[in-house]
Amino acid sequence: MNQKLLFSAALAAALAGAMAAPLAHAGGKEKCYGISPVGGNDCANLAGTHSCAGQAKTANDPGEYQVVEKGTCNDLGGFDKDVALEIIAAEKSKG
Repeated sequence: MNQKLLFSAALAAALAGAMAAPLAHAGGKEKCYGISPVGGNDCANLAGTHSCAGQAKTANDPGEYQVVEKGTCNDLGGFDKDVALEIIAAEKSKG
């Protein structure tokens, strides 16, 4: 019985997080990859090695993001998700 309750709670938490994510970027905000300081990311990384904010291991990792005002990402030296994925793929092909 406890296992079912634990699973239900985990599922509810995951669904709540998934539904809240679009709201966090409403109102002129966007994800900006490659600008997070160590421990300064806003949520999960593209590599899937963590799923929480504040867990970036290196500064300016292309797989980590921060939510910024829409239109400011390039000015901050960051990039969108598609470019981040291209950078990650190029790094993987090197070594």
